Amino acid sequence: MEIEKLTKEIRQHAFERKEPKTPEQVGASWYNDDLTYDDVRKTLFIILPTPGCAWALGDSGGCTMCSYVSDCTLEPIDTETILKIFNEHLKRHPIEEEEKITVKLFASGSFLNPYELPKDARDEILKTLIALGNVSEIVVESRPEYVKEEVLDEIFDIIGDTLFEVSIGLETSNDHTRLKKINKGFTRQDFEDAHKLMQKLKESKGYNLKTKAYIFVKPILVSEAQAINEAIETAKYCESIGIDRLSFCPATIHGGTVIERFWRKGAYQPPWIWSCVEIINTVRRQIDIPALMDTSGFGSRRGPYNCKKCSKDLKHMIIANNLTQSPIEYDCECKGEWLAEVENSDMNESAVEIKHIPLY
Repeated sequence: MEIEKLTKEIRQHAFERKEPKTPEQVGASWYNDDLTYDDVRKTLFIILPTPGCAWALGDSGGCTMCSYVSDCTLEPIDTETILKIFNEHLKRHPIEEEEKITVKLFASGSFLNPYELPKDARDEILKTLIALGNVSEIVVESRPEYVKEEVLDEIFDIIGDTLFEVSIGLETSNDHTRLKKINKGFTRQDFEDAHKLMQKLKESKGYNLKTKAYIFVKPILVSEAQAINEAIETAKYCESIGIDRLSFCPATIHGGTVIERFWRKGAYQPPWIWSCVEIINTVRRQIDIPALMDTSGFGSRRGPYNCKKCSKDLKHMIIANNLTQSPIEYDCECKGEWLAEVENSDMNESAVEIKHIPLY
């Protein structure tokens, strides 16, 4: 496909200009309040050092908006190094002070893919967390093709009845957008099959399994109005098949990506923050499952934007309301400009084929 060729070329160009990171540079962690399945409680976030997402490192070039692979080692990492860095970050935070905590493990790819995270490292990480005695929820990310019964059997042999959430980047319920504009490489049916497997294991084996869907807000070649509608429709679809929770990810311009190339050519802008507010307010009114809105890059030149007067206020409100799940009430003069763009955006929808966008 043309989109795969373009993504691969841009990704390769980015790799040539950037030195791979060391495992120590990749590893990171932070600790703060977050909305869990029980309540708002302390959550430990750990980024594990990995070679990077196999989809992005392969012939596909990865997704059009994602640059996580540029922040990885690009080479396999031995289990000893992964565990050393994991344990160092584990010791940096006062997790023993809490009765219950949630741990979110990010691998800049798929936690369930043994190439990205070796099985023995995965098993030892899980054993360490369970041994702490106060970890009530473990959250990981994976592409659907790595969600396999034998892998989940191995995980639950270690974690017992601990809640285990698998977060999958569905991005949109629209197959055309996901395949042709995001270059995700899997269909809606693939996503449903992974979810159905987890539902089956939950019912037949009693596993405490949850599924979260990431929803991407405003891919390339999508108008502002389409971005809003597609995000809301995707949320409704997720609820209809029994997804447990949602996380909206508004576009931010990352280096070495197709979306950056469009942005530099004046063919793309990230969504308005007002669009994000419209999405989250509508979803919280119409859907019963928890829905979070990521605020990375809000108010910056490369991220979702409003005017200077309200961008910061709305960012803080969204962060706070992620915990309460309440709607966002706010007004600003720039809202009229946003409404005008939404009402007229489809008139200016780009019909330019991807192959005609200059690469450099």
